Amino acid sequence: MTKKDQDRDPWDEFDSLKPGGPDRVGGYPGGEPVGFGFRTGVRSAKVAIGFAVYALTLGTILVVIGAVVFIGQSQWLLLGLMVLIEAVFVLAFSRLLAQARQRR
Repeated sequence: MTKKDQDRDPWDEFDSLKPGGPDRVGGYPGGEPVGFGFRTGVRSAKVAIGFAVYALTLGTILVVIGAVVFIGQSQWLLLGLMVLIEAVFVLAFSRLLAQARQRR
């Protein structure tokens, strides 16, 4: 690289480009979709439901591991907390599923 290339602003080329198209969603340049309740850009209901199942599965595995450890140590209060956390995971799963099915 020459000294001239190092002094050049890397964003000059980007700034000189015209928009690819009108915004489909106001405030999202390039027409980026809003997603299913989050600003993730998820377009497919199958992908959204897959993410919800993945999140529930991962959360459940972590809660079960924690529950086994707390039972082994006779920490009943912390076991109750793990059950509460699992209930939150299930409620969050149901919300993600509803958002995935009713997305626009």
